[in-house]
Amino acid sequence: MTSPVPTLHDPSTRFDRLPAWQRAAVLSLTALVICLVLLLGAEAAVRIRNLTLHGNFWGIDETYEIDRATGLRIPIPNGHFGPIHINSFGFRGPAITKEKPPGRLRIAFLGGSTTYCAEVSGDAMTWPALVRKALHERWPALSIDYINAGVPGYSIRSLLPALEKRVAQFKPDIIVIYEATNDLSANSYNLAHEQGVAPTRQEENIGWLGRHSLLAYLIDKNLEAIRLQREVTNSSGKIKLDMPRLDAVFRQNYINLVVASQKVAKILVTVTFAPRLRSYESTNQRLEAAITSLYFMPYMTVDDLLKGFTGYNEVISQVSKTYGTVLVGDADAIPADAQHYTDSVHFTDAGSIAMADRVSRVLIASPQVQALVAKLQAQAAHGAQPAE
Repeated sequence: MTSPVPTLHDPSTRFDRLPAWQRAAVLSLTALVICLVLLLGAEAAVRIRNLTLHGNFWGIDETYEIDRATGLRIPIPNGHFGPIHINSFGFRGPAITKEKPPGRLRIAFLGGSTTYCAEVSGDAMTWPALVRKALHERWPALSIDYINAGVPGYSIRSLLPALEKRVAQFKPDIIVIYEATNDLSANSYNLAHEQGVAPTRQEENIGWLGRHSLLAYLIDKNLEAIRLQREVTNSSGKIKLDMPRLDAVFRQNYINLVVASQKVAKILVTVTFAPRLRSYESTNQRLEAAITSLYFMPYMTVDDLLKGFTGYNEVISQVSKTYGTVLVGDADAIPADAQHYTDSVHFTDAGSIAMADRVSRVLIASPQVQALVAKLQAQAAHGAQPAE
């Protein structure tokens, strides 16, 4: 009996039997779906990270509202955005009472994003909170609270109405002013505009994709920063630096804020600005330190940026001497590295600690502050006010 002839098994799949053009279409569609899934995953990742940092899926700008009294944007009162907590008066940090009890020391901090400190891990790690902590450790029997009136984007001109219409009502004993970078950006932009080299503001260049995708926005922003960093040595499109002009504008605005602050508080503290960019750095270190400053001021060279910050710090020192403020200098006390800065001007936790140490050491050593503390302690003892 003969065995049956075995049949050959056809190893081809349904895909293999498709015409060539259909196989190409299937492969292209599969690759497209995989890329889409990866992009959606990356988009979800950056939005979740943003939720962790800022309490929403898009950006920190969505955590503000317009204040009717000043026309300025302020943090949304009672807002909770990730590690950022806003009290009922629209200031980052713990709740405060409008009326200040006798014997309590109240400190108000005026500034921009470098005072608001969105980049640190929590409210307790902002340098205003750490200054308050250092003073409490020095004078544990003294009741102390504080107002972090820093708002990202505020310049010295913005701080004046913020002081008069938002902060003054809380009657702070000490006001601390820390700002320069937003002023340098705004004032230098006006100069660049006059000289015909002012580019379109970076935020105005955002396309449709960047307005709808946080991933696309971040990629575009970082690529632009890298491009500007590479082109910084190209002299075309740069301003002819006029420091006397920039200094004069900043000086007048700064004096206006100093005079107004001294009408509100017993003690005014002015703090020189501490960017990561330093005169002693190598060329590569300067480029790295200036990357975000170049993003917002692409018409400046690194040397001009350094001259700008140095010039504004000289103005702060001169105004302090003229108007008798408590001056916090030694801006280079904060190490100029990635451990202390997230970018050109904003602090990490370590940088915030160094900044707070820089400020608190001067406050604790100040005879004016020491005299004020003694007076408040006497008031507390007389009024039997408990310490916090």
